[in-house]
Amino acid sequence: MMSDSSRRTGTRVAGLLALTTALAVTACSRGTTGSPGAGDSPGGTTGVTAAIYPLQWLAERVGGPDVTVTGLTKPGVEPHDLELTPPQIAELEQTRLVVYIKGVQPAVDEAVEQHAADRRFDAADRVKPLAASAGQAGEQGYAGKEERGAGRDPHVWLDPSRLAAVATGLGDRLAAADPAHAQAYRDRAAATAAELTALDGELARGLDTCASRAIVTSHTAFDYLAERYRLRQIGISGIDPDAEPSPARLAEVAKVAKQEKVTTIFTETLVSPKVAEVLAGEVGAKIAVLDPVESRPADGDYLSAMRRNLTTLQAALSCS
Repeated sequence: MMSDSSRRTGTRVAGLLALTTALAVTACSRGTTGSPGAGDSPGGTTGVTAAIYPLQWLAERVGGPDVTVTGLTKPGVEPHDLELTPPQIAELEQTRLVVYIKGVQPAVDEAVEQHAADRRFDAADRVKPLAASAGQAGEQGYAGKEERGAGRDPHVWLDPSRLAAVATGLGDRLAAADPAHAQAYRDRAAATAAELTALDGELARGLDTCASRAIVTSHTAFDYLAERYRLRQIGISGIDPDAEPSPARLAEVAKVAKQEKVTTIFTETLVSPKVAEVLAGEVGAKIAVLDPVESRPADGDYLSAMRRNLTTLQAALSCS
């Protein structure tokens, strides 16, 4: 079986080859006259590229009919392991704005640095970030995290109040990139921020009077949600979803789960539930899905996914 380090090395090599091909394609396409300007999409809209689903959702809401948003991560794809194709790299070369979070996807980080450094919008720069939580004493979260957001936890969208601030910042950035529609961007950003603020209030009220406040999760993706709503996250693995928990960590989590009388172990979409199922059997708990909203939900959108998370948490934590 290929090790994580070998897989990541192979990904970087593939990325370099893809970059070379994309540059050749881009150079040829720019050789013609009368083609749309950089960042323009058919119909005269502004081209925006979003790295992951929650940012794609946000860009579509704030950009409205004045933008064409392209998502780099397809539904059902684990975003942390994304490998960019040559057409996607060419897209980054041409797009007017790249909306991403440094530290989530190494391939995107490298491509943005090389091809869109002056056209990037890092959503995590707009909020007070949390430090990446390993979830395991003495072990770090993401491998190579020093190069990937300097140890930030990138899951800022799981706190709607922070995402509201990102919406406002994105509206300003789009207004600067496309002054002809500046007021429309700012108006839609304000409306989106208001929706997210309302969602934040729903979550705060819904989780205010829970009998339990401990949540055991597959990996520590939910620190922003936990901090905002006074929950205590206990991650089976660290912030890297690929990390395998040690036997000592599993024993530690099982002990805490029993002490806290945890009735539900949370697994998630796009991550194997096997370890969580073993732990649930050990402590006599059931399994439920808590969605980190890293990919487009099968039904609905970001708002409905977060409301489903609220319902799931209320049932698991005995919230009145």
